[in-house]
Amino acid sequence: MPLGSRMLLLLLFCCGGSARAPNGDLTVRPTCKPGFSEDDYTALVSQNIMEGQKLLKVKFSGCSESKGIQYETDNLDFKKGKKNTSADLLQQPSDTLLPWRHQQNSHGLRRQKRDWVIPPINVPENSRGPFPQQLVRIRSDKDSEIHIRYSITGVGADQPPMEVFNIDPVSGRMYVTRPMDREERASYHLRAHAVDMNGNKVENPIDLYIYVIDMNDNRPEFINQVYNGSVDEGSKPGTYVMTVTANDADDVTTANGMVRYRIVTQTPQSPSQNMFTINSETGDIVTVAAGLDREKVQQYTVIVQATDMEGNLNYGLSNTATAIIMVTDVNDNPPEFTASTYSGEVPENRVEVVVANLTVMDRDQPHSPNWNAVYRIISGDPSGHFTIRTDPVTNEGLVTVVREVDYEMNRAFMLTVMVSNQAPLASGIQMSFQSTAGVTISVTDVNEPPYFPTNHKLIRLEEGVPTGTALMTFSAVDPDRFMQQAVRYSKLSDPANWLNINATNGQITTAAILDRESAYIKNNVYEATFLAADNGIPPASGTGTLQIYLIDINDNAPELQPKEAQICEKPNLNVINITAADADIDPNIGPFVFELPSVPSAIRKNWTITRLNGDYAQLSLRIMYLEAGVYDVPVIVTDSGNPPLFNTSVIKVKVCPCDENGDCTTVGAVAAAGLGTGAIIAILICIIILLTMVLLFVVWMKRREKERHTKQLLIDPEDDVRDNILKYDEEGGGEEDQDYDLSQLQQPESMDHVLNKANGVRRVDERPVVAEPQYPIRPVIPHPGDIGDFINEGLRAADNDPTAPPYDSLLVFDYEGSGSTAGSVSSLNSSSSGDQDYDYLNDWGPRFKKLADMYGGGEDD
Repeated sequence: MPLGSRMLLLLLFCCGGSARAPNGDLTVRPTCKPGFSEDDYTALVSQNIMEGQKLLKVKFSGCSESKGIQYETDNLDFKKGKKNTSADLLQQPSDTLLPWRHQQNSHGLRRQKRDWVIPPINVPENSRGPFPQQLVRIRSDKDSEIHIRYSITGVGADQPPMEVFNIDPVSGRMYVTRPMDREERASYHLRAHAVDMNGNKVENPIDLYIYVIDMNDNRPEFINQVYNGSVDEGSKPGTYVMTVTANDADDVTTANGMVRYRIVTQTPQSPSQNMFTINSETGDIVTVAAGLDREKVQQYTVIVQATDMEGNLNYGLSNTATAIIMVTDVNDNPPEFTASTYSGEVPENRVEVVVANLTVMDRDQPHSPNWNAVYRIISGDPSGHFTIRTDPVTNEGLVTVVREVDYEMNRAFMLTVMVSNQAPLASGIQMSFQSTAGVTISVTDVNEPPYFPTNHKLIRLEEGVPTGTALMTFSAVDPDRFMQQAVRYSKLSDPANWLNINATNGQITTAAILDRESAYIKNNVYEATFLAADNGIPPASGTGTLQIYLIDINDNAPELQPKEAQICEKPNLNVINITAADADIDPNIGPFVFELPSVPSAIRKNWTITRLNGDYAQLSLRIMYLEAGVYDVPVIVTDSGNPPLFNTSVIKVKVCPCDENGDCTTVGAVAAAGLGTGAIIAILICIIILLTMVLLFVVWMKRREKERHTKQLLIDPEDDVRDNILKYDEEGGGEEDQDYDLSQLQQPESMDHVLNKANGVRRVDERPVVAEPQYPIRPVIPHPGDIGDFINEGLRAADNDPTAPPYDSLLVFDYEGSGSTAGSVSSLNSSSSGDQDYDYLNDWGPRFKKLADMYGGGEDD
């Protein structure tokens, strides 16, 4: 640090002891301990300090009057000062440390070079003031020479939280402005600055450390309000149960934050009121007494208290929490049968039948491994006919038949059973003699069905045996040895109805010849099923299957294949490959012999057979040319059976002209099919007649459609409107609609909206607004025969009308108006008869010329 002046820090201390506050309250006198007021004293020493200047005050308390106390120092640089009576030192302590004069040399005093060190400032939290409250005064030794301004910076001054501390810029006194909260902030680091009136730095900044002294203003808070723990029943003392934890926001390094635990109450207080204890420092709860029994007490509720001030109930703050301790079950109670013997009954040949229910009692926790029962059969069932299953709800043992029992073999069973738990018994617990019991099971006799000792009986037999041949005796056995019953036999399945069975002794005879080639044979085996029934109450029956393997004999002659073929009329490479099919099996089939019969002689003259191998041969023409047609060629085929069988088969051969590739031509194929020229001509004539009939029908339909269109009164709107009648719509029922009302052609009731229109060009569908001649008015319900008279009268009135438009304009005969109730005028169409003469329309004037041309003698369109 460079030489120069340093700031001097004067600390203001408050005196202890008993005193009455201004408001009259008494403060508590702390316990007196002899010794210095501080363990260490620190002072800021300027490098230019003068000898004899007061530096530091130390204080020693002897718990009595301070007279007679002597102060000494082992540092020769300082000495104990005496009381100064000068006026400017009246307020200074009587005991201070002053710099000591050292031996001088030619350069002046010999001093050590040191930095300013300012001790921390301690401020108690939750102070009641008054505020602002002075903490310290900062002073530079240059304030006697120049005016100095003091300031502080840092958190709590010019940084959030703002203005917790401030300083008098002139005197250098620093104040705290409000109560402090250590739990909000435990310390502050500020920097003090000294500048002249121009803002120039006078001294280097010094660090100020302010510590908030903790007060016991926070209760311990448990992390959880309710703690859950468990301990096994029968646990020894000292067994760990659980840990509860409480935190105190106060300083844990002081008694304010040192928490201690204790158990306040225990519920229930059985078997002892002190079953648990708690470690006062760690909060660990352990058992302290024996006798935990879940079957008596399943849960304990313990109220735990946490107190700070190291557990001092007079000064400390407390809080409580609840610890719920569950006593967990251990398998300390073996299961016991409620009875020593049980009994049941089961019918023979039944499985999955419950024959007895075994009940047990277990005082352990239900539906746990310590309670769930496991049953075992110790003796009495060497063949494994029974098992014992546990009912998961009631814990009962269900003795169940899993293998059929036979009354004829065992009429009763004496079982010895034992019960245990899924979990092993706790250490030191022995099985009870009541964990075993006896079970007596009686077997009842039932009528059992007869059975065939050899079911699916297989015998071998040649096919073709005569009817009535005895094959075997297929008998059944009745297992009911203690019942005198008769067994009768019958057929259950005989697909070909080839067999009979004797109802008394079960002898099987043939009812027809057995044919191996029948459709009822599968892989040379014929299968039939027979029924054996006794006369018990109720009767019982069993089935047996007889399988007959039929040995093949040569009883089927071979058949030639194919039955039809095609060949060219001239011999070439085009030949017919033939073979044979035999329903028998080896050795009664091939090789086959193919030959042509000698009669008629033309067969061998025209055809020849060439053998290829044992199964195939070739049929071809012997002569150079054969007329096209269909020929029946007989071929004799002989098999290799013993004795051999032969068959004369006929093959239809179509002989036809062929092209260069050896294929039959179309004409040749027709000729070969046997159709002559006359047949072909007849077919063509039939086709022409059919086409002519279709053409006539089409022409007749078109003419009828044309007549229907030419008889319409109105033409299409696309035609020229001059001298034509426009057909706006057709809503009537057609020509059959003759019952129409001509009153709808009369003038509308109101034409005001038309009469009020201005003169000028008007629409052809509007009524004239000038005086018009009176057109004839028809009766309300005219007779249909008056239509011609009505039209003639209207025509004459129109021809004589001076206000009518030019002849080439559309003439409006009547106006129906908006919303008119007029019906369809389609019924005015002419009759459907085509014999009516329309030449009279030429006399109606030029306006009906077009109509006369359409329906009169005009040209057809």
